[in-house]
Amino acid sequence: MKNILVTGGAGFIGSHVVRRLVRQYPQYQIINLDALTYAGNLENLSDIQDATNYTFVKGNICDASHLDEIFSQYQIDAVVHLAAESHVDRSITDPLAFVQTNVIGTASLLNAAKKYWNGNYTDKRFYHVSTDEVYGSLGETGFFYENTAYDPRSPYSASKAGSDHLVRAFYHTYKMPVVISNCSNNYGPNHFPEKLIPLSINNILQKKPLPVYGKGENVRDWLYVLDHAHAIDVILHKGVTGETYNIGGHNEWKNIDLIRLLCKLMDEKLGQAPGTSEQLITFVTDRAGHDLRYAIDASKLKDELGWLPSVTFEQGLSQTIDWFLENKEWLDHVTSGDYQAYYEKQYANNH
Repeated sequence: MKNILVTGGAGFIGSHVVRRLVRQYPQYQIINLDALTYAGNLENLSDIQDATNYTFVKGNICDASHLDEIFSQYQIDAVVHLAAESHVDRSITDPLAFVQTNVIGTASLLNAAKKYWNGNYTDKRFYHVSTDEVYGSLGETGFFYENTAYDPRSPYSASKAGSDHLVRAFYHTYKMPVVISNCSNNYGPNHFPEKLIPLSINNILQKKPLPVYGKGENVRDWLYVLDHAHAIDVILHKGVTGETYNIGGHNEWKNIDLIRLLCKLMDEKLGQAPGTSEQLITFVTDRAGHDLRYAIDASKLKDELGWLPSVTFEQGLSQTIDWFLENKEWLDHVTSGDYQAYYEKQYANNH
């Protein structure tokens, strides 16, 4: 593999994957394809934008003719497919957008790879990055395994389940060399502030209410985004064709306990009296179809490929808060929408 196409590489997880691949593998060419919707932010990659082994291409994975051009022009050997609509609340409001990007987009990408590789799969790989939400909801005990039956509950998770099925279908029907990973909730630097942790950090800074669904009893397994990027690197290079790998943080938290820990750390870092931020907690009406608990068994990834998370949740959360406090300009750009002008400024003349 020499020329690697990363889709959604300007997004939260994608930008960390792109940075890791660009820095770890100077002999590779990394092509970042992103549509730059609201969640794609090229400021996430300003530190590597001039790297000789990095190219940004603006485009949509649903645009089949553009995909054909990209595969041909850059002679793509491998795909790391991260481009997706990913916010559950948005999927409840606009389900068709999720079907379009996550199902049609994935099918378009698979088809472009199939056409370009044309049955010659030596040193080729199609790596599809998915979510633990395809498995549905757990009770208070048990874990998701790679062979857990799919039971998606939201338009988002249903669309990701559909894309997973398509990837497996191309493996079985066309022998395409695919791997899939299903990961738990990510957190870390550059996280778009619509999700729980960055939203809460921003609201504490703004002294706004901290919305918590229901009673805050929902449980999630949290994975530090740099650890996820490392796992993707490992699976890309060492994963067995046709296999699925669950990536988890070994790290379950109730939402309300997570928010209280976040409040405690924020008070310490901001020099506020203990309990100051907790006063902002506001319980709101629960999300429709809100899954109670997700928990991943990631032992296959550990036992077969040797990956483990590198930080505890307390360490990762502390580092995440530090990053947001040190990058208030990034946060201001994102919350104001100014970051969307970065592409025009940066790439108007040279792409």
